[in-house]
Amino acid sequence: MKEQSIKLGISIGDLNGIGGEVVLKTFEDARMLDFCTPVIFASAKTVSFLLKHFELDINFQGVKEASNVIEGKINVVNVWKDNPRINFGSETPEAGSYAIKSLKAAVTALKSGEIDALVTAPINKANIQGEEFNFPGHTDYLNQELEGHSLMFMVSQKLKVGLLTDHVPVKDVTTKITANLIKQKFKTIHHSLVQDFGVSKPKIAFLGINPHVGDNGVIGKEDDEVLIPTLEELRDQGNLTYGPYAADSFFGSGNYKNFDAIIAAYHDQGLIPFKTLAFGKGVNYTAGLNKVRTSPDHGTAFEIAGKGTADINSFKEAVYMALDIYKKREEYAVLTENILQKQPRKKQYSGRSRGK
Repeated sequence: MKEQSIKLGISIGDLNGIGGEVVLKTFEDARMLDFCTPVIFASAKTVSFLLKHFELDINFQGVKEASNVIEGKINVVNVWKDNPRINFGSETPEAGSYAIKSLKAAVTALKSGEIDALVTAPINKANIQGEEFNFPGHTDYLNQELEGHSLMFMVSQKLKVGLLTDHVPVKDVTTKITANLIKQKFKTIHHSLVQDFGVSKPKIAFLGINPHVGDNGVIGKEDDEVLIPTLEELRDQGNLTYGPYAADSFFGSGNYKNFDAIIAAYHDQGLIPFKTLAFGKGVNYTAGLNKVRTSPDHGTAFEIAGKGTADINSFKEAVYMALDIYKKREEYAVLTENILQKQPRKKQYSGRSRGK
């Protein structure tokens, strides 16, 4: 019996950016259909325009609902009937509104199980804002719509970086970082490494909040008063947590190679080294939720939009990773279900407890 193909939902992103280009060029290679059934949330008219503009020879199937997708084909769900104007390289409210329509339709299908996983093409954080959408980006919206606690997890084959705070102004970072937040983010990354990446005993390093981890309070007290005591508590519970390390030398020294994941205090502290070391091969994965969502590690790239020169590697990696994580979660569910099923039987047939 043939294994059912994973239905991979794709939101089209900002129509004036490179999203449409990288999505369609990724599936120009027909071999991609051996791995999944892509479901693009846009419209047949919009996709036809993009195919003509970029001179791509791709056949697709237009469908009204995600429940009607045809396995083994490129499916386009008609989220809108009109024909939006595409003005490559421009930041327009119209493009933002269609990006949100695509995203909302894709997330609705994800929640209902009509698609199995989601890859999001880049949006522009300025033109998406409005009464219907008031979030800094994908991660915060998904955190509201899906179950769990979302965490921005930047992932490549050799480097995984999570964040204590993500889209937060630098002036507010220290007020956001609490012992509870540190524990929550650690728990999310630890569980993701086990469930989504198959790491049995994760080794996780923390970067200091302040330069030189505060230099014993000379450059800030947050490390000594909040971060260090919390890490000690986590270690006392048997977790393999390390640090905090001074961020300025951690990556340049190669120390990051000794850990399964690194947790940075704030956005640029983690993403600058990640994108320096893994740009083009990195993936933005939203860990901690009950559904799988990935995206490329780049933005809308308005400066090259429409020119046909966008690099598809990061988007393709996002596709592969979404599929890999989805399969890993299925394997993990079977494994943990078997363990739970075995435990009651042991108690039933044993007249005494079996201590270690």
